Amino acid sequence: MIEIERLEDLNTHLTTKKITGIAFQALDLSTITPTLLKKEISNCLFLGCIIPEALLDHIYKANYIFPILDLPYHAYPSKLYTKETLYNGFDSKRPKSYNKTLDKIIYDHYISTGKEAENIKETLARRLHDHSISDALYDYLSNYEDTQIVAIMGGHGLSRADKIYYKVASIAKKLTEKGFLLVSGGGPGAMEATHVGAWFAGKKMKTMKAAIEHLSSAPLYNDKNWLKTAFEVLEKYPTSKYESVGIPTWLYGHEPPTPFATHIAKYFANSVREEGLLAIAKGGVIYAPGSAGTMQEIFQDIAQNHYESYDFASPMVFLDKLYWSYDRPIYPLLELLKLRGNLDHLDLGIYNSTSGIIQHIQAFRKSKIGV
Repeated sequence: MIEIERLEDLNTHLTTKKITGIAFQALDLSTITPTLLKKEISNCLFLGCIIPEALLDHIYKANYIFPILDLPYHAYPSKLYTKETLYNGFDSKRPKSYNKTLDKIIYDHYISTGKEAENIKETLARRLHDHSISDALYDYLSNYEDTQIVAIMGGHGLSRADKIYYKVASIAKKLTEKGFLLVSGGGPGAMEATHVGAWFAGKKMKTMKAAIEHLSSAPLYNDKNWLKTAFEVLEKYPTSKYESVGIPTWLYGHEPPTPFATHIAKYFANSVREEGLLAIAKGGVIYAPGSAGTMQEIFQDIAQNHYESYDFASPMVFLDKLYWSYDRPIYPLLELLKLRGNLDHLDLGIYNSTSGIIQHIQAFRKSKIGV
């Protein structure tokens, strides 16, 4: 089925007598209704479109019409979110202006209707929304080769003043400059550091270091100035030649999504978000220190790699030998299970240096495509 997200993309189809097998996504069809009324239209999807009554009468029998739902979010988004759409109207000089942004309005609605909503309209709308976000995400990722996509996982509680935060940002910066697309869970802590690094790719390291020093004045996401300082940095350095993708969730909506991600695939269902994030990171996953959520992702990644669920296994690379060997002794367990033959296809690495991690990721890509 052909997906149409802009009216101009319909032009070639309007020259034919019959229109079939098209998904019209969030379009205002008012201006082209006279033309469409002259066509035979069948087996098409109309997702959240503005459809004049005359056109509705013309199409409703032979097509599938998903109406606009009266909700604070669009159930059929055709594109990924950005900081401009999620943080619309946010003013760094007035941090409380966040309360009127789309992100906060949707989160408040999500909480008021229940994290596990019982209203069928709400539960269906959330699933339609998440399906549309996945569709938009894969459309975007089609511009990249599989092994170009690398994820960094890590704790949301990582302080901006922590040396690991700077290391994560440095890794992301250097990998981005080498042609990789960095993705993360899209929240604060190690996730934010990923996108800070990608945002400052192509700029001097000392410039990024100065930006992180400014961010460190509000070190944790629950600091009242966490978002304010992020936007102050973005106001000082408003452009980047590089892109990155944050994949957050309203399940953890009390943790604001990082505005340093140029594209944001925000979900209602955390399970869909986590599985999907690991699935797309075919160039490897880097694990910075984290707690229960990060450990859950490690074991999800193990299963995907062991069973080669998504065509092939990709590297699992750990940052901070002491942390992953003693504080959270997962790495020795994985090595042992791999050695015993209990787990197949695992490509493991553990490093303290940024260079070791970068070399591991690059070597895997080279082994796959020979570059």
